[in-house]
Amino acid sequence: MVWRCSAVLLCLGLLCGFQLPKKDRYFYESRGDIIWEVPLDQKKIALTFDDGPYPEMTNDILDLLKQYNAKATFFVLGYRVKEFPELIKREVAEGHEVANHTYSHAFLTKGTALSTIQNEIMQTEDSLVALTGKKPHLFRPPGGFYSDQTIQVARKLGYTTVLWSWHQDTSDWRSPGVNYIVRKVLKNARNGDIVLLHDYIPGSIHTVKALRIILPELARRGFKFVTVSELIEEKAHAYP
Repeated sequence: MVWRCSAVLLCLGLLCGFQLPKKDRYFYESRGDIIWEVPLDQKKIALTFDDGPYPEMTNDILDLLKQYNAKATFFVLGYRVKEFPELIKREVAEGHEVANHTYSHAFLTKGTALSTIQNEIMQTEDSLVALTGKKPHLFRPPGGFYSDQTIQVARKLGYTTVLWSWHQDTSDWRSPGVNYIVRKVLKNARNGDIVLLHDYIPGSIHTVKALRIILPELARRGFKFVTVSELIEEKAHAYP
C-alpha cells in the first residue's frame, strides 16, 4: 500500500511540473556527500595512492616523498594491510594519511547489498585500528563507483567519501608511460587538486619514475604536498 501511495504522489508531482533532482557531481558535491577536489587560494596539492601497500612500489614512493618533504594520502586495501603491516606503520610514522579503500577492492556498484558495503569498510577499519590505534576517516570506493547506498553507509560509519580531480586521473594503473603521467599532472596542476595515483601496479615502474619528475617540478612551482584531510581543514578555516 505504501509503495502505491508513493507512486501516486510521484505521478502527481511530475504532472504538476515537479522534477526529481539530477544526481550528478554538482548534486553530491553541493551536499558535501563526495569530495572531488578542494579549491584553495594556497598552492597546496594532495597526492593520493590507491590499492597498496605493495613493497615493490610503496617503499620507493615513500623514499621519494621523504626526499621532497611531501605528505600524501594512501587509500589502502584491508587484505594488504594484513600482508604488509610494516609498510602501513612506515606511512603513519612518516606523517602520511592512511585511508580506507575497502578490504578486497570490491566494486560497490549500484545494487550492492548494504551489508557488503559495510563489511568491506569495517574489515579494513578493524585492521588499521588494530595496527595503528587510529580510525581512518576518509573512504574511496574502488573504481570510483558510488551510489546513495555507499555514501550513506560510509557516512554512518564516520567516513567522508573522497574521489579525485577529474583532470588529475593519471590512469597509471594501465602503465600509459612515464611522460603521459608527468604531462597529466604538471599540465593540469591547480591549487587544491587531488591527484589519483597507485602504489600497486605489478611489473610497472612508470609511477615511480614519473614522481621523480613531478615532485621536484611542482615544488619548484611553489606547491606544498599535503594530505587530503589537510586540504579539507584548510578549506574549513578559509571559509568557516
